Amino acid sequence: MSTDLPLVPSELRPLDGRFGCGPSRIRSEQLDALGTPLLMGTSHRQSPVRSVVHSLREGLTTLFDLPEGWEVVLGNGGTTTFWAVATACLVERRSAHASFGEFGHKFVTETATAPFLLPPVVVEAPAGGVALLSGDEGDSDDLPDPDVFAYPHHETSTGALSPVRRIGGEGTLTLVDATSVAGGVPVDISSTDAYYFAPQKCFGSDGGLWVALLSPAAQERARRLHAATDRWVPQILDLCVAMDNSAKDQTLNTPAIATLLLMERQVTWMLEEGGLGAMSARSLAASGLIYDWAEASEVASPFVAEPRWRSPVVVTVDFSEQVDAKRLAAALRASGIVDVEPYRKLGRNQLRIATFPATPTSDVESLLASIDWLLPRL
Repeated sequence: MSTDLPLVPSELRPLDGRFGCGPSRIRSEQLDALGTPLLMGTSHRQSPVRSVVHSLREGLTTLFDLPEGWEVVLGNGGTTTFWAVATACLVERRSAHASFGEFGHKFVTETATAPFLLPPVVVEAPAGGVALLSGDEGDSDDLPDPDVFAYPHHETSTGALSPVRRIGGEGTLTLVDATSVAGGVPVDISSTDAYYFAPQKCFGSDGGLWVALLSPAAQERARRLHAATDRWVPQILDLCVAMDNSAKDQTLNTPAIATLLLMERQVTWMLEEGGLGAMSARSLAASGLIYDWAEASEVASPFVAEPRWRSPVVVTVDFSEQVDAKRLAAALRASGIVDVEPYRKLGRNQLRIATFPATPTSDVESLLASIDWLLPRL
């Protein structure tokens, strides 16, 4: 690392300098729980670990106020794995997608290359905007209408937030990718059929796991396609296998027990602190400080121009040409303030700052003070 980078005075720095968009900061109380006797390094088929999974599933049921008949399902792998799971086990013939960033596009790629599916319908918007599905996708061609409508609730690469709403008529499913926003915003789960996410964002855990909140309709679709004879589904991608294992408070293969415990402790903390509404308020307060700072700045501006699309948990800030954002991020890193670099494929002169529920406003205030101190010195 360059030795000519100015270092932020220690009195200006945040107490915790982790502002990454995943893996995100982990609270010390979560880490302390890893020392629980006879848990780490023990079988995930036995009661100590299964009790953690049971508590996690019950906690998520309460946190998201799941309707009757819905299930919390866990599986090995992250959200990338769940896109493959959904492609194999929830899309019957054809899907429609909203794509407005890197991660929404990845799901499109899965369904577009599946040999047993018809070409998907894709509605796109440029990075920094939001694409919205109408439910009429597919009406203009001679192919069957989509039976799945899929979109990101939140685009991690850009910090854009989409509204959650049910799309399509009877017999269709609405799949919502909430990887980096679940636990940080209010949501009406009944407006979806699969609301899926990963642990290493708002839930302050590690990766290696996907979690899906599944409606009865999604469960029925998975059971029906499991019995179909016209497609092969690897066992690790079989949603029915994941559903059956989750009902026993376990996963098909050995999970990362630390990931489960860290997430369970975070969900318990979220409920103790007031639930989803309180978590949303924490993130809104933290992100609001950055948006207000960027709006008032002469050299910075929010990347997501439309305020209603701005994420409360991932804030992207563009800088004018006179600021070298890459050098600014390097100087922050040298000062112990880390992981504020932009998403690698955007190629923009910007910072990307996470304000997940575990991020206090005091640390954000210190981050902004540190940036203000550095800007005239770079």
